[in-house]
Amino acid sequence: MTPEPPSQTGTDDPVAVPPPGCPAHGAGPGGLRRLYGPDAEDLGAVYEKLRAEHGAVAPALLHEDVPIWVVLGHSENMHMLRTPSQYSRDTRLWARLQDGTVKPDHPLMPHIAWQPICCHAEGDEHLRLRGAVTGAMSTIDHRGVRRHINRATQHLVNRFCGEGRADLVGQFAEHLPMAVMCEILGMPEEYNDRIVQAARDMLKGSETAIASNAYIMNALTRLATRRRAEPKDDFTSHLLNHPAGLGDEEISQHLRVVLIAAYEAAVNLLANVLRVVLTDPRFRAQLNGGQMTVPQAVEQSLWDEPPFSTILGYFAKQDTELGGQRIRKGDGLLLGIAPGNVDPRVRPDLKANMQGNRSHLAFSGGPHECPGQDIGRAIADVGVDALLIRLPDVQLACEEHELRWQASISNRHLVELPVKFAPKPQQDVMQRPSINPMPPQRSNNWQVSTPQPQPQPPASEPAAPTPVAAAELARRPGVFRRVLRWWRGN
Repeated sequence: MTPEPPSQTGTDDPVAVPPPGCPAHGAGPGGLRRLYGPDAEDLGAVYEKLRAEHGAVAPALLHEDVPIWVVLGHSENMHMLRTPSQYSRDTRLWARLQDGTVKPDHPLMPHIAWQPICCHAEGDEHLRLRGAVTGAMSTIDHRGVRRHINRATQHLVNRFCGEGRADLVGQFAEHLPMAVMCEILGMPEEYNDRIVQAARDMLKGSETAIASNAYIMNALTRLATRRRAEPKDDFTSHLLNHPAGLGDEEISQHLRVVLIAAYEAAVNLLANVLRVVLTDPRFRAQLNGGQMTVPQAVEQSLWDEPPFSTILGYFAKQDTELGGQRIRKGDGLLLGIAPGNVDPRVRPDLKANMQGNRSHLAFSGGPHECPGQDIGRAIADVGVDALLIRLPDVQLACEEHELRWQASISNRHLVELPVKFAPKPQQDVMQRPSINPMPPQRSNNWQVSTPQPQPQPPASEPAAPTPVAAAELARRPGVFRRVLRWWRGN
């Protein structure tokens, strides 16, 4: 067990200053590592240093040196997620928020501020709000959604297929999830480049983020007003009419969190899967060889590069212990999705294949497990598959080390994914993927290198039916019987 770190609840214990030469020297107050700034550009490396120094749960510092516990262990994260009697997502319980350490203009306030949504509720209130969301989710026609994902993919690919070059982040991954979510919510007419730009701007936290949030909220408010007057078979109508009886603010806030959370997760998942397919020889060999399907590749990506790296936060409802550390009432904890997924106790060999294993933390767990994870998987499964069918010779148009990322404490977002391919004609967006573009050998149809010409089989005379086939045809009425009589010369 590691020594108890300085308390995170504001005690008067003196904090020792680390001596020169100590690994903690030059860090934040108390020698704690910062999760922001120049020394935290590679948060994955920071998490591994914290794991080596403190074990499965480590003390660290958020922006403006606000203390936080980082949960690094897989089992420790699962325990926190599944024990609502000890850990809550209600940010109002955070001691550092109560004592003013976290100020109203804190950079992470959009992640911290309490809202009347199921993510921040517990007990009966959580059951009421969560029940309304999951109830509305249960009405979604998943087959219809997958068909829409395919049509939206064809439409997006049509925009650039004739060019022979594209950016699969800016021209594909950032657009497909928004088109799908607008359809699910019941506002397909709102999907355009402007709403995509507004969502990206909100998540970047730019100077215009407030205006972008207002644009999206205006669209969602208008949607709710229309559906109150004229309900349809969509998520919004079912949310409005759920027996839980959500109020206007609860409706608008839940529509916002469903739209934005699902959008950001699906964008990152799409981009990550496409990047790995284009750059990782292991994925390329397994997919081309039929040892791995696209859904399995998506699941592997959820282990290796989850859409969200961490989630802020969980808060201790009482004094307790986690991972050998003393957690005090009011302490804040960071759900460590990415570090938990690479916990050496769970994955001693990070190169080992995780096919068929869904015990990753990518969609959280416990009472607050992501209710829309199947939609996210469908967007990635169908979107990646349909794109690679249209562009079987797609290749990365730059060196892998030239790819750029925008990293934050919550996730890593690929800035762009430039690719090249032989120009292709546009396709009817209503055409099903199984018609014409796909030959019989499904699993080997596409590859990420230049396809080799395949030898054509020699023409041959039609084979005569075998006795078994002839007997089968004889039992069938109509045209088959007439064909059989003709073949026999009758």
